[in-house]
Amino acid sequence: MQSVKGTTTRSDLFTEVNACLDKLGLKWDKLAGVTTDGCSNLTGKSVGLLKRMQDQETEMSPEQKVTFLHCIIHQEVFCKSVLKMKHVFDVVTKIINFIRARALNHRQFVALLEENETEYGDISYHTAIRWLILGKVLKSVWHLREEIREFCVKKGNYIPQLSDADWMADLGFAVDVTALMNEQNVKLQCKGLFVHEMYSAVKAHLQTLKEATPSADHLHRYSSMLEGLHGEFSRRFQDFKRVESEMHMVSSPFMCSVDNAPSDAQMELTDLQSDTLLAERFRSVSQLEFYSSLKEENFSHMRRHAQKILVLFGSTYVCEQTLSVMFNKSRYRSSITDDHLSAVLRISTSDNQPDFNALVQAQNRLDFFPLNK
Repeated sequence: MQSVKGTTTRSDLFTEVNACLDKLGLKWDKLAGVTTDGCSNLTGKSVGLLKRMQDQETEMSPEQKVTFLHCIIHQEVFCKSVLKMKHVFDVVTKIINFIRARALNHRQFVALLEENETEYGDISYHTAIRWLILGKVLKSVWHLREEIREFCVKKGNYIPQLSDADWMADLGFAVDVTALMNEQNVKLQCKGLFVHEMYSAVKAHLQTLKEATPSADHLHRYSSMLEGLHGEFSRRFQDFKRVESEMHMVSSPFMCSVDNAPSDAQMELTDLQSDTLLAERFRSVSQLEFYSSLKEENFSHMRRHAQKILVLFGSTYVCEQTLSVMFNKSRYRSSITDDHLSAVLRISTSDNQPDFNALVQAQNRLDFFPLNK
């Protein structure tokens, strides 16, 4: 991680990236891919950082092609904008603010839920920033709709939508769709997922949306919403589709068509598919172990394609987790330097457990401090 002080233009970011590569001893021709969150100063076609990196890569290694991806989790979240369910979200937000913004209302509502022994003991806030919790908020409002209606009537705040059958149907539809998207989002946040595994999960999600059957009463409108959502998913994942054939070859080398594979790897793929021992080994070990075991002299192109795909990041979730560690609320945060921050990040993001006994024994010394008389 590199600290950027001052402006964050394309030139500033490229200078820091170049300095970081020099510090780590990495070469530009080893760059396989870059994943971003879609910021304009990163993805601009003419002045973005990615354009500058592509120019540098072309200058250093004209034959090398860098894969640029937009975070798959961000893309999925943006897709929900086509649902056109603002009239549902606004009313739900109004209901929650009425209950939670006033301490007395909140206490009385919680007491009502305890009296009725409901499954949910409370409802949560929802903001535009906390998009992941939207599905949970909608679900809790759906299950507590009778209690919410009763409470609002008692408090003299009648909400007509809670008695509107069409609006309630829209709420139920929103609950189902957002729950499906949240479930998919949680899967994409799992550790150790390769980019082809994340893309396969999204494709399965697309198939689920395609096969979903809305209720007969609102069939036409909900069908058009699902079609729009399916189309938005298809449109936004074009960058992944560019490397789809290569990902399929790496993830399923014994099932993919040789004709659809990259031309430089077709002969090697044919030899690979005809080897029964390698097929058995592919089923028994991880993909990393399998491709590492392939002989360089026989499968050089297959190894190169596998290295490219297996090192790609499908999302920026790891970076966001790291940023959450950075924004700590320690009382010493005002005096933390870049070196301190680097050490904190290294410790907090590492899976290795330090052997404190070995560290103490390695010092083999005792420190004596004189007592004040």
